[in-house]
Amino acid sequence: MSGMDARDTDLKKDLDATLRARRDLGDDYDSALVESFLEKLDQRMDATVDRRVRRQLAEQQMVVARDARSPKPTDTWGERFGFGIVSLVLAVPLSGIGGGVAGLPGLLVAWAGIVGVNAVQAARTHPGLFGRHRAARRDGDAWED
Repeated sequence: MSGMDARDTDLKKDLDATLRARRDLGDDYDSALVESFLEKLDQRMDATVDRRVRRQLAEQQMVVARDARSPKPTDTWGERFGFGIVSLVLAVPLSGIGGGVAGLPGLLVAWAGIVGVNAVQAARTHPGLFGRHRAARRDGDAWED
């Protein structure tokens, strides 16, 4: 028998007992018997509401705790897009300066710097992107694959 059925059975027993007492005691005790039954009903409803509220609070606390432990993205799509645009805009003069001053080696160094800055940004926003990464764990002392 489930918990709800057991409570329904108990409530039916209380109602039956109240009705038998009314028959035995007569009409003089109607209001007292009804008040007594309604008090029991109120207590059961309060207990049910309290259980539901506690359950919902516990579920909300679990959701909040899970969200607090899950890693959040450090920036938004707009910030990533802006970083890419700035990177490309700066790539043009850096390529010109590097290529003009040192030729092909200067151009390669300028682009290595641009790629390096973008790789660092990508690794910061997506920790698992390049294979090995430092785990965001509480003990924080181990490298993970």
